[in-house]
Amino acid sequence: MAVMRKSSVANFFVYLVSLLPFWVLYRISDVLYVLLYHVVGYRKAIVYENLTNAFPEKSAEERRKIARKFYRFLPDLIVEAVKMRSISAAEVKRRIVIYGMEELERHFNAGKGVVGVTAHYANWELGIHRLSLLTDHPVLIIYKPLHNKTVDTIYNSVRGRFGAIMVPMKQTLRKIVAYRHQPHISMFVADQTPMYRDSDYFIRFLNQDTLVYTGAEKIAKMTNFPVVFCHIDRLRRGYYCCTFKTLVENPAEVPGHGITDIHNQFTEDIIRQKPEWWLWSHRRWKRKPKART
Repeated sequence: MAVMRKSSVANFFVYLVSLLPFWVLYRISDVLYVLLYHVVGYRKAIVYENLTNAFPEKSAEERRKIARKFYRFLPDLIVEAVKMRSISAAEVKRRIVIYGMEELERHFNAGKGVVGVTAHYANWELGIHRLSLLTDHPVLIIYKPLHNKTVDTIYNSVRGRFGAIMVPMKQTLRKIVAYRHQPHISMFVADQTPMYRDSDYFIRFLNQDTLVYTGAEKIAKMTNFPVVFCHIDRLRRGYYCCTFKTLVENPAEVPGHGITDIHNQFTEDIIRQKPEWWLWSHRRWKRKPKART
């Protein structure tokens, strides 16, 4: 009951702020940038450590420029996430252009579900709204619940405004089985950091040994649904594009962890092209390979 009351109050406050026009929200973002980067130094040590390890071939000045661009983008991401609470469907469609829709339609018309994969890149949150408005078929968003139940409740109420079905990771298999006989898309944000108990598979990602989830691969192999990457890119402030690309047509034919390798390599290629749009403040490499005994 206490969590519900807190969620209601916080949700109402977020709603009031979300009613502000974009130009006002971006002025707030300008102030947040100064606070996060110049005053507080929000997770600066983590950001610079991540950039140094990911791009040892770049100079310190090049990495500093990437960091500044990231910190300039981060508060935009925050205010845009708040705006999701009240943004109209028409405005969402105007702000995210879609490319490669024929990839999804081809699979849907064949009566297949789709295993969607994306990353913490550009505005993946607003991408949930755009995906929900893209098709009448069920849209399942696989997510990792937050420890803060109040924030988690608010996030999910916002994410589901246009019909997205929020599915906690541990319920993924059960939910996808329920929809297996009809076209749908299950979207995985695949660059999260798993617990050791959830995965033991390490890859080389951005020059580092990286523990990765294999859930998208397991679901794809079990169902033989095609794996489609949702690449959201930033065009300019407040405007994005989303490109769908089929990475694996027949998952059952891919041996080992090939599918996980493929979509993570695709993610890395995107990050290397425009590193400033990735979530560098994330503690992505806190899990290390266990020493063999």
